[in-house]
Amino acid sequence: MKHHLRQLLAAVALSSLTLPVMATSSPAPAPTASTQPHQTTEQWLATLKQQHGNITLPGGIATLQLNDDFYYLSPADTERLLTEGWGNPPGHKTLGMIIPKSTSPLADDGWGVIVSYKNDGHISDDDAAKIDYADLLKQMQADDEENNKERHKQGYAGLSLLGWAEPPSYDQGSHKMYWARELKADDAQQTTLNYSIRVLGREGVLELNAVAAMADLQTIKQETPKILDFTNFTDGNRYADYDSKTDKLAPYGLAALVAGGIAAKAGLFAKIGVMLLALKKFLVVGLVVVAGFFRKLFKR
Repeated sequence: MKHHLRQLLAAVALSSLTLPVMATSSPAPAPTASTQPHQTTEQWLATLKQQHGNITLPGGIATLQLNDDFYYLSPADTERLLTEGWGNPPGHKTLGMIIPKSTSPLADDGWGVIVSYKNDGHISDDDAAKIDYADLLKQMQADDEENNKERHKQGYAGLSLLGWAEPPSYDQGSHKMYWARELKADDAQQTTLNYSIRVLGREGVLELNAVAAMADLQTIKQETPKILDFTNFTDGNRYADYDSKTDKLAPYGLAALVAGGIAAKAGLFAKIGVMLLALKKFLVVGLVVVAGFFRKLFKR
């Protein structure tokens, strides 16, 4: 597997808006399983424990009732795949990863879905029928310019939203949604895919982010209904279990969830993260939105 792109990791702390904390200035080969001494790619992959069937995610917050098309990796094995296999910096905290059986995660067409959980509070879907996603896209694109100015000042490549690779779709019955964005970094020759799947729960949201190239879009679109179907919160943590008397309500709704969301404290940003993976795959974890968008949103 060729690793010819540099890795980039940016973050914004919950308590204050900061700039990217880590980046490399020139391309460098990422460590791969096949470069480990005396170990082939197949041998390295065999060290990852594939889990099948019904999986309870760490903390018991949700379950994956996997069909025969997928397997699950624990958070520890997910970290190994992201770092040793795909050449990302260490330190990614996840609930694990969902991998299709049809292709090796180290193959050119390999992909996976990283699972995490954000407990900002119960997200109201009262605005579901009111959101104009075409207008939302324009606002997000307009905000890119100011956001990228700050990134350029600090010596980092800009990241631009080109459009919806898949427009947002929300099922009010299951409280699940998905959307996909086509993105391009200033220093990248190809555009990349950010495919987001969200499952709303009692006190937070399950975030499933597909790590893939734009060429994988049709495959992921076909697999998304399966992933949505087998991912569910456990009893007591479901959306319908929300109790307004005792449970925290998130300070944002669906529009802000798609655009990025905000931290539990009003006015603060949650983290922005970009992992530039091998073969021009990168995952946008968190937010790529700036204050201008929220000022417009709150004025409404």
